[in-house]
Amino acid sequence: MRKRLVSLLMVLAMVISLCACGKEAKPEQGNTSSPETSENKTDSGSNTSKTESTKKDLITIDVYSELANYSGIQGGWSAALLEDKFGVQLNIIPRSEGTYETRVEAGNLGDIVVWGSSGEDYQNAVNLGLLYDWEEDKLCEEYGPYIWKNMQYALQNNREISGDGSTIYGFGHAVAPSADSHSAFFYTWDIRWDLYKQLGYPEIKDMDDLFDLLVKMKEICPTDEAGEPTYALSMWPDWDGDMCMYVKCIATTYFGYDGDVGLGHYNAKTGEFYGALDDNSPYLQMLEWTNRLYRAGLIDPDSMSQTYDEMAEKLANGGILFSVFNYAGRSGYNTLEHLNAGKAMNSLCPKNAHTLVGGMSPYGGSRIWSIGADTKYPELCMQIINWLATPEGAMTSLYGPKGLCWDYDSDGYIYFTELGEQTNADSKHDMTGVTYVSPETGKSYALSSDFNSGCIQINNITWDSAAVNLDSKHGETYDKDTWKTQLEKNFTPIQQDWVDFTGFNTTAEYFESTDYYVIPSTKGYTPENKSAELTTIWKQVTECLTQYSWKCIYAQSEGEFNYLKNEMIKKCNAYGYKDCLKFSKETAALRFSCQVK
Repeated sequence: MRKRLVSLLMVLAMVISLCACGKEAKPEQGNTSSPETSENKTDSGSNTSKTESTKKDLITIDVYSELANYSGIQGGWSAALLEDKFGVQLNIIPRSEGTYETRVEAGNLGDIVVWGSSGEDYQNAVNLGLLYDWEEDKLCEEYGPYIWKNMQYALQNNREISGDGSTIYGFGHAVAPSADSHSAFFYTWDIRWDLYKQLGYPEIKDMDDLFDLLVKMKEICPTDEAGEPTYALSMWPDWDGDMCMYVKCIATTYFGYDGDVGLGHYNAKTGEFYGALDDNSPYLQMLEWTNRLYRAGLIDPDSMSQTYDEMAEKLANGGILFSVFNYAGRSGYNTLEHLNAGKAMNSLCPKNAHTLVGGMSPYGGSRIWSIGADTKYPELCMQIINWLATPEGAMTSLYGPKGLCWDYDSDGYIYFTELGEQTNADSKHDMTGVTYVSPETGKSYALSSDFNSGCIQINNITWDSAAVNLDSKHGETYDKDTWKTQLEKNFTPIQQDWVDFTGFNTTAEYFESTDYYVIPSTKGYTPENKSAELTTIWKQVTECLTQYSWKCIYAQSEGEFNYLKNEMIKKCNAYGYKDCLKFSKETAALRFSCQVK
């Protein structure tokens, strides 16, 4: 109660401050009648206190996000919107080496806290009392009414996974009203469709056929628009975890096995787990395939050292011919300029592939929204998260401000404005000089920076993009590719060529015609914590595996690849790989038992 009293006094002080500035202050109750960037990254491990405001009278909300790829004060269009709506600026604190440990030791994780999973770090924070109880004095019910009304299954699931099962500390990402469908396809097998057309649409059955296709693409398109060499793949190490991220995800995309359950891949259909270093494992198969590309001159030699942003620049210039991810393929390449020039990246799924897609879930996913126990502004934090969970907030996070970038037409269908069409086609579209007029206060804001930099850099979502937008009169989803106004648009010739060849108007329809796998949602699933001994072993094994994986990718010959692969296996086994494999299999079995049937 004392914590609650202090926070109420702080909110009162905020209201007085805002009123003194001539701005009406009122609790944001959520609009119940209407509804992946990396720059300037620094080590925020020692940032345990409020960053001094860069704008007078704005409250700085520290957001510790394990998913963020950005560090510092949020800028761009979302900064203007958050200033107008809540009188705040967000200080984004990503997880870097030692950040979590430093903040735990200080007893202050931040105001808003976003978790990459419900595993060990989250559980540790719960046990140490570092997270705010969302039911204390009806915090969520009063200041997060949209969440309270529409996400009860997700809130109760959080209660189940949090310690003694009696307290709600937040909810998981990608909530859906029901579990009767799957999420939007994320692994989309994007290739340069114009080059594929030029080659006469050869049949692609498996990874060998794809390899041959990429070799031919390189032959007819050896350089990009900047005069630099083209490559089949351009990777980045920023997001490596227990394994080389990109290799792991190629295996996930082809076999349909989840690579985020343990040190290997998990088959959600059978519950079987395939260790990363098992004989002929999915991981080792795709590691060998990636090395074949390298030896054919088709892997960007900067892959082991470049950042995601550096890769994205090459993508924008047409320097990358293939991506398993939509965000590292079509989203960064299919600008209006490229499309009008007859160039595009579109889906081409090998006939033998089993593309993985997540199942929709009313229980939410593993990436948790929470509030730090030491915050001075629990009500304000809840209001912000609640707004992000309204349809308008969720839409704004994806597509920019309502009215400026998107809206509902006179018949109730969602559409992009002229500016929204530009930012949707090119996430780097410069918004400098655009004026945002707040529909609530009437205040005007001169925007700056590109659209992507202005997106909220927390890097988490509230609703599943394939979920129904509860504000839509016609049951349209958050996924723009399913909107009536988008489906009725005239395709450019290169887009129409993909439609004519595949027989489908949307990526979702196309992949639903393939032998895709759905990974079911879970209820009450929390991975077991590793012992101190296993934590040490795990770190040694995974560091060795990741480092040697990159060495294997860059092997100059098949013989060198096999030598390095055997060295990797030998060293990992010496560090205790078998203990890691045993824990991974136990984790997979636990997850299988928690799947929603």
